[in-house]
Amino acid sequence: MSANEYQVTGMTCGHCEMSVREEVGEIPGVTDIEVSAQTGKLVVSGSGEIDDAQVLAAVQEAGYSAVRA
Repeated sequence: MSANEYQVTGMTCGHCEMSVREEVGEIPGVTDIEVSAQTGKLVVSGSGEIDDAQVLAAVQEAGYSAVRA
């Protein structure tokens, strides 16, 4: 299992976390998502390699921006 870490900007609350979690959760192969509005940290785990482009696009779809940490 692999895990990638990202820094997300713009999240301020639990609803923000939920939006990011829902979008990233739609990516095939993602098995676990840890997201914190307080730290801006997003950790995505999967059964195989996680595609950064898909994660960054999902975060953008949720209304935020992210970079690989």
